[in-house]
Amino acid sequence: MNLEQVIDILERTPEFMENVCHWEKIPSREARFSGFPERLDPRLLDVLKQRHIQQLYTHQKDAIEHILSGKHIVVVTPTASGKTLCYNLPVIDAILENPESRALYLFPTKALSQDQVAELYDLVQILGVDIKTYTFDGDTPVSARKAIRMIGHIVVTNPDMLHQGILPHHTKWVKLFENLRYVVIDEVHSYRGVFGSHLANLIRRLKRICAFYGASPQFIGCSATIANPKELFEKLVEEEVVLVDNNGAPRGEKHFIFYNPPVVNHELGIRKSSVKEVRNIAEKFLRAGVQIIVFARSRLRVEVLLTYLREAMKKMKKSTQKIRGYRGGYLPNQRREIERGLRNGTIQGVVSTNALELGIDIGQLSVSIMAGYPGTIASTWQQAGRAGRRESVSVAILVATSGPLDQYIINQPEYFFKRPPELGIVDPNNLIILLSHVKCAAFELSFRDGESFGVDSMDELLKYLEENQVLHHAGDQYHWTSESYPAEEISLRRAAPDNVVIVDATHQERVIGEVDLYSAQMLVHDEAIYIHEGTQYHVDQLDWQRRKATVHQVRVDYYTDAQMKTDIRVLDEFESETVTGGKKAHGEVSVTTLATLFKKIKFETHENVGAGRIHLPEMTMHTTAYWWELDENVKSILSLSEGNLGDGLKAVANVLENVVPLWVMTDPKDLRTIPMLQSPFSAKPTIYIYEHTPGGVGYSQKIFGFHDELLKAAKTLIHACGCKSGCPSCVGPVLEVGEKGKESALRLLMLGVQK
Repeated sequence: MNLEQVIDILERTPEFMENVCHWEKIPSREARFSGFPERLDPRLLDVLKQRHIQQLYTHQKDAIEHILSGKHIVVVTPTASGKTLCYNLPVIDAILENPESRALYLFPTKALSQDQVAELYDLVQILGVDIKTYTFDGDTPVSARKAIRMIGHIVVTNPDMLHQGILPHHTKWVKLFENLRYVVIDEVHSYRGVFGSHLANLIRRLKRICAFYGASPQFIGCSATIANPKELFEKLVEEEVVLVDNNGAPRGEKHFIFYNPPVVNHELGIRKSSVKEVRNIAEKFLRAGVQIIVFARSRLRVEVLLTYLREAMKKMKKSTQKIRGYRGGYLPNQRREIERGLRNGTIQGVVSTNALELGIDIGQLSVSIMAGYPGTIASTWQQAGRAGRRESVSVAILVATSGPLDQYIINQPEYFFKRPPELGIVDPNNLIILLSHVKCAAFELSFRDGESFGVDSMDELLKYLEENQVLHHAGDQYHWTSESYPAEEISLRRAAPDNVVIVDATHQERVIGEVDLYSAQMLVHDEAIYIHEGTQYHVDQLDWQRRKATVHQVRVDYYTDAQMKTDIRVLDEFESETVTGGKKAHGEVSVTTLATLFKKIKFETHENVGAGRIHLPEMTMHTTAYWWELDENVKSILSLSEGNLGDGLKAVANVLENVVPLWVMTDPKDLRTIPMLQSPFSAKPTIYIYEHTPGGVGYSQKIFGFHDELLKAAKTLIHACGCKSGCPSCVGPVLEVGEKGKESALRLLMLGVQK
């Protein structure tokens, strides 16, 4: 049975179709070609023809011409549209013209770096010219590193390795930095929030070192579709950039299906398990011999779905090894083997976290099934794009969970299909992130008086570091004086440097993971059950001073959930505006959190089977926040009792916490909401949404700008939910917000969106 037959059967199956909220048929499109740029080396044109490439797509030719004319560019086209050629051809052309030329390729993950090198090797091999291409990452043998530094024409690495392994040792990389012509940054859309803010500072350090060696490289970016690619890339590289987005690649017909599992408890709004529904849908394609990929949002879900699908294969009398898992925690060799199996067809299906969302070559897949909304429109299109990478028919199915975010998307298909993808937001001048990279930059090269490093306040920062005996000012320069090596202490994936190491002492002590300090008080407090790769660990002791949690393996039928007491204090109001029913504002806040107690929650039934107190010091973080301050007379305006107003505020805060990440392209974990009946700042009912990153990275200002749209979206989500008093799919569990939570929330939102 082929894929078209399976699609036809699904369309004629009432049990399937009654849960389909939307079925989008995206028509196929023919390729648009544009010939070859005249300035490319003729030897490269011969290589392309040997690879049966007679012409370039329109976006490929435009990108190459802009690069050859010396412009910084960002190419934004869908998955499998041939973006790699956009930078490989001009890079190789430059090396053919001048063998001393060098290029640096940056990919967000090691796996992607390895994958791209394979394609480069193919080009170079057919060309028959000695162009040395190397991957330089944590897996690179020490014996090979010297050769890469001296003779590598193209060095392929990731931001973490550039940060810790290349820039601090630039004196060993003189050949690279003196001759650096191009810097390629792939998967630009993944550099947002904290990671993007770190990368922007990393690029500042890179440009500073290049300037020291007399080089000024061109920057080439490639990205999946986001709303502001030009703005984002210009913030990352701090140069004027040309946007290339006239995609000329062909596209096969795609069926994009939104599937909402049936409600099993109408009163509480609980739906059938999305994991089980994904299993049932995937089984139909596997039975027909169709090659599929299933995306799950957590490592645990990957393992559960893998178990289910292997059981299904067993019933079909097929090898269970034709279904594989793919996630962080698997060894590199194992991941390469799975990628090869997908390309050559020996593996029929893979269950993955978003690790396979990026452009790793896994060949031709026909179906992509997503167990839950991936979190952003951009990520959803990336995951859907892993199926149908050539010109054939493909299917993408989004299976919703009961969560408010999933329910909003699944019931508002026009939002998903008509709205441009989210914004990528970065703030390179977040004080904590900036200060970390100033230290690293000072270690690499002394700062001169008046040097900017992209900010006007550098003199103050340098004086502050001198006062703290990190730098020493002599003559007209600030010199590094500390004995420590700053890059080792700074992770590019988080803002705050402190983290808690988790040590398993079941047999002999071994480190199994780490968690940031702010999350540690919730996840690894004394007596917590910490779950890592599906294995349960009991936390024997959290040594707060030494930043170490000691755990041992257990098998219990409950998990723990910590309760936090949070206080917020406004330090500075940056901007405010009167809106219907009150005012909106954003500014700097101080957030104090204290873990107070934890509950033991039984698996499956979710009943409370015990509790305990948490004894940890309170933590204070300075960050930025947006807040909606309601009129002090809102109770009488809306005829609400104090209890109902409190329930309504909690309910609206819950909905906003789920809706806001859609609009500012961030992980829900990056934001927190606090509803207050009486704010300490104004004594008025207020909902605060603060950034869970020290210093903030710019989300609050964006939320401020989206105020009206966010309230309308929250109102739409609650209205669309069929529950009576509130449920997990809209305002949150009734027990948490009270019987009138849904009704009160709608009254507040209707007040807020009146015109």
